[in-house]
Amino acid sequence: MYRYDSIDQQIVDDRVAQFRDQTQRYLAGEIADEEFLPLRLQNGLYVQRLAPMLRVSVPYGMLSSKQVRMLAHIARKYDKGYAHVTTRQNIQYNWPALENVPDILADLASVEMHAIQTSGNCIRNFTADPFAGVAVDEVMDPRPYCEVMRQWATFHPEFAFLPRKFKIAVCGSEQDRAAILVHDIGLVLTTNDADEIGFEVYVGGGMGRTPVIGSLISPFVPEKHILTYLEAILRIYNLSGNRENKYKARIKILVRAMGAEVFAERVEQEWQHLKGSESTLTDAEIERMKSFFPRPEYRDVSGDFDAKLDSLRSENKAFDRWINRNVREHRQPGYVSAYLSLKPLGVPPGDVTAEQLDAIADLADTFSLGEVRTTHEQNMVLADVAKDQLFELWQACKPLGFASPTIGTLSDMICCPGGDFCSLANAKSIPVAEAIQRKFDDLDYLYDLGDLSLNISGCMNACGHHHVGNIGVLGVDKKGEEWYQIQLGGDQGKAASLAKVLGPSFSRAEVPDIIEKLLNHFIAQRIEGETFLEAYRRLGHDSFKAAAYA
Repeated sequence: MYRYDSIDQQIVDDRVAQFRDQTQRYLAGEIADEEFLPLRLQNGLYVQRLAPMLRVSVPYGMLSSKQVRMLAHIARKYDKGYAHVTTRQNIQYNWPALENVPDILADLASVEMHAIQTSGNCIRNFTADPFAGVAVDEVMDPRPYCEVMRQWATFHPEFAFLPRKFKIAVCGSEQDRAAILVHDIGLVLTTNDADEIGFEVYVGGGMGRTPVIGSLISPFVPEKHILTYLEAILRIYNLSGNRENKYKARIKILVRAMGAEVFAERVEQEWQHLKGSESTLTDAEIERMKSFFPRPEYRDVSGDFDAKLDSLRSENKAFDRWINRNVREHRQPGYVSAYLSLKPLGVPPGDVTAEQLDAIADLADTFSLGEVRTTHEQNMVLADVAKDQLFELWQACKPLGFASPTIGTLSDMICCPGGDFCSLANAKSIPVAEAIQRKFDDLDYLYDLGDLSLNISGCMNACGHHHVGNIGVLGVDKKGEEWYQIQLGGDQGKAASLAKVLGPSFSRAEVPDIIEKLLNHFIAQRIEGETFLEAYRRLGHDSFKAAAYA
């Protein structure tokens, strides 16, 4: 993974000192609320419903075991003993005292971490495939490109105050596990007929109040020109984005108003002024970034261990279930990647305690070359696990709560913090998630349903990605009361689709029963091997609507 040099460290240390002084002056009454607002946002600090919330940057989801231990320390010392994995692969703390935030940032800086540009109207964290570098369907490793883009975007003076927040995702595999089509910019690594490396560029995707699937504006931008091309996109947005109405300020609104073709033409015209400028990547710089992500020195896991693994699976049904659901193939023979599920019953999805974080660091050191990945589905991944240690890993995960064999099932839901924490939320999300998990807690039933995504958001900002869930749940306010809208048919990936509202909203108590009606209809009508989404598309929206309101 990328390691700070002396310049990186100095930049982050200076920012900590700067914000410490700003915070002390604010607490002393020398800085007004409206003056402190942009200063705290630039350092990832929000004011939530009950306390400040600090969002820590985890670039493209990668963490070292040392960094994970620091996250545990911060949770234990400055928060209420836990942290939260977000849908942007970041880490959030929900209870830090404002006066302690500079100390938290100093602790983060000591392990090459920060909270810079995790909030505010700027370019935020770059997200990518949690299996980058190890996925069997990978075309190219996106991490070196994510890193060079991150360094380009951090403190970029021209893009520090955009019309609205800005999010970029990068995909380097055949299957999109980064949800590129619902980002402001989605990038897909590819090659052209001359076998040159470049990017497909999608612009104008997003969720929130106006969900939109991104539009392809360039089928191929050479890798050396990707930064100048991104600059061209952002310049057009910065100049023409709506700054009068925040609900119409995202780039997706601008692209839709202009039309994708006209927007692409404007970008191309702007790019001609930037192409070949100092932001053009050299071969040496690309290779330097790649050097931070070398192929590990895997040990030889040879012999007949697959047969032994098959024997262990046949002897232990729970272990077999875990492998089926939580383990993924690896490009290195003898290795796999394994999910650490953060969705046990009774725990808010994505929450992880300080003790669990310490344990994850130990697991990473013992089983995965000292590294761990966060996922936008709010789980964690050990990317490099030798098959001869897989059974031992599973046994170690069980008492820690990480071995729930439910990845990709109904209970592996995405859920925002909702009204329990967020001041923007219309309704609570966490109790709904728990009620659904409790109602559908039978593993055989979950496996019979097959792959099924259920995403929950507490408001239209869609932090729970409800628009791209096969089943989406949205909290809405009705005259001061919490109600929930059900949506169906969403999907992320290279064939992304947006969910469609089922009909009138439901009370919180009704939501699990309505979902049961939808699932019963699916089970009764499906054909063999059909997923929920496939059945929905075949049977049609009205078919499920009739079942829900019967």
